[in-house]
Amino acid sequence: MLKVREFTIRKIIPEDNAALEQLVCVVLEEHGAIGEGYASSDPELLDMYTSYNQEKCIYYTLLLNGVVVGGAGIAPLKNSSSEWCELQKMYFLPIARGKGMANQMIDLCLNFATSVGFNNCYLETLNNMDKAVSLYQKFGFRKVEDRRGATGHSSCPVFMEKHW
Repeated sequence: MLKVREFTIRKIIPEDNAALEQLVCVVLEEHGAIGEGYASSDPELLDMYTSYNQEKCIYYTLLLNGVVVGGAGIAPLKNSSSEWCELQKMYFLPIARGKGMANQMIDLCLNFATSVGFNNCYLETLNNMDKAVSLYQKFGFRKVEDRRGATGHSSCPVFMEKHW
């Protein structure tokens, strides 16, 4: 568990499932991204604890006064080599934005990825998530033309990757 000002970051627990499912859907709806081809239709969204309680996976939950307000995770990139991971389901409610928490979450995720042997990280996002794209670039991600792996997010048009 990590305390940053009034926020707490910890690994996902089973009791986070419903709040995280709602959070992902709310944030995606805010950006006009509901339906097939977005994270809101991922089957693992129904039980993220089990999905991320696997080898080489982790999901961090961001809490404010005990309430889930964000999260981010790492998992192997499906249909890719064992050197590739994916930064997954990084979403924050408005109350958690602009406070440096995304920096903390990406740091934790990338440190975990390195510690379990990944050398490359991929992510997909939306064109209208400009602040997120800028943040990813700050961490060394660069836009690429082609999709990597098999994320199932066919409606996400921005592909980014980082190598270390």
